[in-house]
Amino acid sequence: MKKMICLAAAVVAMGGCTSVEVKSARSIEPGTQVCIVNNPKVIVEGFVDVVREGFSRHGLPTRLVNANEAASCPVTLTYTALRSWDFSPYLSRAELRLWKNGLQIGSAEYHLRGRGGLSLAKWQGVKSKMTPVIDQLLADVR
Repeated sequence: MKKMICLAAAVVAMGGCTSVEVKSARSIEPGTQVCIVNNPKVIVEGFVDVVREGFSRHGLPTRLVNANEAASCPVTLTYTALRSWDFSPYLSRAELRLWKNGLQIGSAEYHLRGRGGLSLAKWQGVKSKMTPVIDQLLADVR
């Protein structure tokens, strides 16, 4: 009986799986400046800094712009990020969309199923969650 209870508890704890879906960016060369369109609704601390750092690591300089300025940029990145709360806030969902001349050339989605459940990994920082997602998104930048 105790084994069944432990097994059930383990299944519940594992219920907070991470889902990552990435369509790797195409048609972008190192050195291309990417305009990141500021999303003032995102209140996940450090999110934009982590994104900028990830793009820089792949040889893509970034510039933060408002929506009005985005039209003058050939390559743009739009994003959303949501946080959930369980004793403290943590990143539970993020979406990145990369655009070139108005056409989507890549996308990445990070999602904690069930808001992370009982998994302690849900409290990992934005950098540890988003770095592998950004690396997959920009894997074809050469």
